[in-house]
Amino acid sequence: MDALTFDNFGFTYPKMPHSVLDHIGWHIPEGSFALLGGATGIGKTTLLRCAHPILAPSGTMAGHIKVFGEDIASPDQKWDAHRCAQTIAYVSQSPETQIVCDTVWHELAFGLENLGIPQEAIRRRVAEIAHFFGIESWFHRTTDELSGGQKQLLNLASVLVMQPRILVLDEPTAQLDPVASKNFLHALFRINRELGIVVVVATHEPYEMRAYATDEYVLQPSGIERVEIHRQVDSQFAPVAYASTNPHVHPLTGHSTAHPDASSFSTDRSNLTEEHADSSASASPLSATSSSKTNTLSCKNVWFRYDRSLPWVLKGFDLSIEQGTCHAIVGGNGCGKSTLLQLFAGTLKSERGHVCNAAHDCQAFLPQNPKTLFLSDTVSEELHAWQKDAGYSDDDVEQWMQRLAIQDIKDQHPYDTSGGQQQKIALAKLLLTQPSLLLLDEPTKGLDAPTRRQLAQVLTTCRNNGMTIVLATHDLAFAELIATQVTMVFDGEATATEPPATFFADSIFFRPSAAEREALNGCK
Repeated sequence: MDALTFDNFGFTYPKMPHSVLDHIGWHIPEGSFALLGGATGIGKTTLLRCAHPILAPSGTMAGHIKVFGEDIASPDQKWDAHRCAQTIAYVSQSPETQIVCDTVWHELAFGLENLGIPQEAIRRRVAEIAHFFGIESWFHRTTDELSGGQKQLLNLASVLVMQPRILVLDEPTAQLDPVASKNFLHALFRINRELGIVVVVATHEPYEMRAYATDEYVLQPSGIERVEIHRQVDSQFAPVAYASTNPHVHPLTGHSTAHPDASSFSTDRSNLTEEHADSSASASPLSATSSSKTNTLSCKNVWFRYDRSLPWVLKGFDLSIEQGTCHAIVGGNGCGKSTLLQLFAGTLKSERGHVCNAAHDCQAFLPQNPKTLFLSDTVSEELHAWQKDAGYSDDDVEQWMQRLAIQDIKDQHPYDTSGGQQQKIALAKLLLTQPSLLLLDEPTKGLDAPTRRQLAQVLTTCRNNGMTIVLATHDLAFAELIATQVTMVFDGEATATEPPATFFADSIFFRPSAAEREALNGCK
């Protein structure tokens, strides 16, 4: 029996002139670990949400969806919360939208309590799942203190504790650091192979997942296409040649490791500054030709914690970021990357030490959840929202919609767009203000390889025009491609600040794999 079946399925959102999905035929057998790829905005999230009787989006459905042979739209089938929880579970790409309780332990127990599971059984299941995912160290923390990656792990644990038969995940590793991502994927592998739970994953980054998957599919405008899984070994220890990170040196120059085949893994920055290089829409108030080496941002002996009863997140943190550079902040989940960006932005205040932001009056901040920036009913209205105060024109809005390929969704509500499209809408809204300082928290989340490459071109042009860019990211291939400096945060401190060539060459785990480089450089 197929675990999940889409039979001539279609879906149309309200007030949309055309369908998002049409004539979808897809059969996922029991025991599968299936990957679903496709371009940003193609409809992957919509398709997977439609498979959940309670979480399905509002709109018009055509055709049939069957879960273990039972049509979820049939009036003869009663899909209440209890049955759904123990049949099919869904983990979204925005973890904040699924968390309902104020503490980690209560979030883990919440679903079981609603199912009426006996208290002793709840305690045992919660203990097992917390140990399985290594949650013990933050078991009693409040959920609003967690990093994006920790929230994603909590969401997974919270649905698995109810023992569903199908697990559907949307970009589950987008906010996980490299080590946590591997552990997460291995956990999914064990869940699939040992517990027999069907795993379906929508992802733009299938490289490491292919080692665990049984099937891979791609959502195209014409329907679902099955593709052969290429199980190449993505060695973390492959020799690499790096392009120069000095913005005043030709992007193809740089040093190479001794291995004769290293050039095949080269980071290609060669065309990042060619497209739109003279676009006024990306110009910054800062001069790109300034020879001064002034610091836009600096931290001196900064200490920060969210509560006096909690451990320090940052402990004597020191860092300086020069004007007109692109600085990547990397590190494990919960190490303090997002906290650091909020300290730079001024939305948090340090308990000790000093944070200096010379561009405070001309900055823009993209948080992990781009929805926090949305206030309007359409994408077009969203991009015009700050027009009066920032002084940009209607033509500027049209240019940014075209550059980020969001003109086709300008009449949609921002909440009805995909996660990747929401990232692009939020970024366009910020860039329209022409900030001197751009702070980005996981800017490539939900973006496919061509869109990430396009974003790299946009940000490189902005940097060349004098903008200072600071991004916290787990996308190491993207950081390697655009950053001029990389800082690793560990144990509350900046443990290393180096050019990408040095940082990634010397790193064991925090370096992109060959497949990740190839996908980003080749936009595959």
